[in-house]
Amino acid sequence: MPVTQVKSINVSCQVERRRAPLACVAALAAVFAASATQAAPADPIKRPHVPHNIRVPDGFDVYLVGHAVGTQNYVCLPSDTGVKYTLFTPQATLFGDAREELITHFFSPNPSENPPPAGQIAAGTVRATWQDAHDSSTFWGSVDPDEVSTDPRFVQPGAIAWLLAREAGTQAGPTGGDFLTQTRFVQRINTAGGLAPTTGCATASDVGHTAFMPYTADYVFYRQQY
Repeated sequence: MPVTQVKSINVSCQVERRRAPLACVAALAAVFAASATQAAPADPIKRPHVPHNIRVPDGFDVYLVGHAVGTQNYVCLPSDTGVKYTLFTPQATLFGDAREELITHFFSPNPSENPPPAGQIAAGTVRATWQDAHDSSTFWGSVDPDEVSTDPRFVQPGAIAWLLAREAGTQAGPTGGDFLTQTRFVQRINTAGGLAPTTGCATASDVGHTAFMPYTADYVFYRQQY
């Protein structure tokens, strides 16, 4: 708080204190409260330390971190070499530091990619999806194979990879909510569990078997710097 401002109020109070002492106290309290508010802006969320290939470019800031609890869901399908488990969707809820529900995470068609012809049922390219739990705004992210990391210096044994998802589409909620539409990148970090099982998908008779593998992770949301 500027010293001159305090001195000015003190002088005024010395003149007026016989007539209105409570007013002087209130004036000083208001000035100190305003000064404290100005001196304590919210601290920005720091970027996490991550493998080089999943770093977000300069010009973007972290604005949200969600702690996910859920499953990675696999189905046994034919492959070139026989059969293998294939991820068909994650199913997770992201919580804030106070354990409040923030976002749901799953796969869904992104309507801004490969939209259907007019008059046909809505479709699109299936992408990783994050939907706000409060306003239903949605972010779809695409993951490049080069932006996935299993670096053992970061990724725990038995855990799914860390990765970077780039914006593939966004959509406001049905009542105009737009919280997640500002998102441009999402990182998945601090993973535990979630890998496909090593048994249950070995022969053609196993095709169609599903496995729901528990996992946890942190998801870090980035937006353009203002």
